[in-house]
Amino acid sequence: MLLVALFAVRLEHHVCNAEDLDRSPVDLVLADDESWLATANQTSNSVSLLRIHDGTVLDELQVGDRPAAIVRDPKSQQLLVTSSYSGDLQWIQVRDEKLESVASIHLGFQPHGMAIDSERRLVYVALADADRVAVVDLETKSLQGTIDVGRWPRYLALSRDGTRLAVGTSGDRGIAIVDTVARKLLHIDRFIGLNVGHMQLSNDGLQVYFPWTVYRRNPITDRNIRLGWVTASRLGRIGFGDTARREAISLDPPGEAVADAHGLAITSDDRYLAISASGSHELLVFALEGLPFLDRGSTDHIDEPLRKDSDRFFRIALGGRPMGIRISREDQIVYVANYLDNSVQVVSLSERRVIRRFFIGGDLTPSLVRQGETIFFDARRSLDQWYSCHTCHYEGGTNAVTMDTMNDGTAFTFKTVLPLHQLDQTGPWTWHGWQQDASQAMKHSLKTTMLGPEPTEDDARALVAYLASLKQAPNPNRSSDSPLNESAARGEKIFSGPKGECATCHSGPNYTDGAVHDLGLGSSNDSYVGFNTPSLLGVFRKVLLLHDGSESNLSDLLRGKHAPEQVAGSKLSEEELADLVDFLKTL
Repeated sequence: MLLVALFAVRLEHHVCNAEDLDRSPVDLVLADDESWLATANQTSNSVSLLRIHDGTVLDELQVGDRPAAIVRDPKSQQLLVTSSYSGDLQWIQVRDEKLESVASIHLGFQPHGMAIDSERRLVYVALADADRVAVVDLETKSLQGTIDVGRWPRYLALSRDGTRLAVGTSGDRGIAIVDTVARKLLHIDRFIGLNVGHMQLSNDGLQVYFPWTVYRRNPITDRNIRLGWVTASRLGRIGFGDTARREAISLDPPGEAVADAHGLAITSDDRYLAISASGSHELLVFALEGLPFLDRGSTDHIDEPLRKDSDRFFRIALGGRPMGIRISREDQIVYVANYLDNSVQVVSLSERRVIRRFFIGGDLTPSLVRQGETIFFDARRSLDQWYSCHTCHYEGGTNAVTMDTMNDGTAFTFKTVLPLHQLDQTGPWTWHGWQQDASQAMKHSLKTTMLGPEPTEDDARALVAYLASLKQAPNPNRSSDSPLNESAARGEKIFSGPKGECATCHSGPNYTDGAVHDLGLGSSNDSYVGFNTPSLLGVFRKVLLLHDGSESNLSDLLRGKHAPEQVAGSKLSEEELADLVDFLKTL
């Protein structure tokens, strides 16, 4: 059950006067008259208010931990901000060039994108860790209920009449269509849709556009990469019908691919559709009319006539890590929240270049951690810039497919993607645990998995520093200041005691002993025997379990290949298994 607390708050306006605090904006919103814009700043846990005509930062307000999205309620003119790590939804008023906190509710479960139904006075909020969408009343500022939508919902879009909702469910590798009146899931259109980005309703209200990354389940070789047979970027669209199917086009020119497509916006005259490609650091602009969408498929590379026609497709270099985007009323300007540049970039569509830059505040001499973060999100570290570290390790975590990275020296031994949070505490590394030095492991991955330019020792040190600083979102299933519920408490005793003997290997603060064990689950194709004990922190988030992803939930895992009686402990009753699962979900 969601923990909800409604409270009025008055927070201190200014987060920090130090200009060297990285803001890292991920999203932004414009005033109706475009006199100001506001950004959601992920690493400073703040919202910044900027005057557009001169780029002055007018105010900055502290919000919850790790803001993810910002929208504006067209009726009240208030801003709504989700903070994913603290689990909050906050209302903010802009008054006299100042930001005033109005109210906040705690939703938990990593809230991300929002869609406002202005007529019914509701806001729908994607809860990534709950596999649900929250329904919140804008007037009473209270939770009205939730809708099950599938795994890892992050961004969404609402039909014009408010009766249908499209939700990007990256854990289910597709798009969910929801009946908002009945508050039920109608269906999920699955198409290996990893990392589904921002979703935008078409101007005619009939379809939703969205970018995503596709994985083609092939070994990572230079040939497969260049053919677009490993990861690739797509633009999709889908209608709101009960059995709607998506159409798609490829975004990748051969030799200079697109990576980590994220933000999306459409001009009001339907002339252009713009996408921020955060991994290849650019804005992609398409003439919307006549885009060669294909039903249920796409070409390996961008349509060749489209690529060659600069009136129909062009790329604008931005640098940094462009994320959320908004287009001006006159359809001439694109405003870009650039995470690594600590700025809002003002892009002219007619001039096809950045014409202004609003610096929000950040370290002009990047720290070692920030240097590593830059490498992590940089697709130019891969062959022909097809993907970044983030593409597979979304924000340092995992994804919903098994991959053959060639890191273990074999082909066609597909394995789940291990999370990288606090990497320095979870050695040795790789599924087989053969990497004993973190810096060398980073260099090897950049060379073998990315097939990019030769990394330096400084690159490796910076990447290790960043990943060591990377923390998972708090577990919403367990409050740090409250005891376990009765079932989870019983499960903890099973986990640590002789009946389960789980703690024999899954020990310590990260629930891993850092050793390699052979439980008979390997393949004759593996170059190494046994597997490195994975950390169990955040295991409830995973949609694939074991090295080969052969189990999809904890209950099946503990009744099958990793049943306690097959590993070391005793056979558990159904009640004991349920208790053990409840405990594991709290880690």
